[in-house]
Amino acid sequence: MNKLWDDLKDNMKEWGVSAVEKAEEISRVAVAKGEEFTKISKLKFDILQLQKEKNKVYEKLGELVFKKTNESNISNFTGDVEYFSFIEKINKYSIEISEKDEEIITIKKEYGIDDSDFEENYQSTGIISAEAEEEE
Repeated sequence: MNKLWDDLKDNMKEWGVSAVEKAEEISRVAVAKGEEFTKISKLKFDILQLQKEKNKVYEKLGELVFKKTNESNISNFTGDVEYFSFIEKINKYSIEISEKDEEIITIKKEYGIDDSDFEENYQSTGIISAEAEEEE
């Protein structure tokens, strides 16, 4: 009976050690993925900010075109410094947005994160993504 009891205790110790090791491994992976989710979230927030700024420039560009066309009947903006400064700003914002999108793709590939993982993370925290918000 003592042999059985000793074997059972040894097995329980081994299972306990194994369970602790597995839990540590899972928590390390979870922390690493959590950090990457945070990086991706920040990049997505930055993209939203850049898109807002870009939209403001589009609005100003539209106002300029309307004003010049309506008041002065100008339809050719060749050489118009103000017009081309807006175009330059829009292009700059587009490049910055693309770079941040590429960073997100790189992080997702490097850490094996799927879009579905990201949506699950949002759902578990109660956060609604911008895309889901637009659908509602």
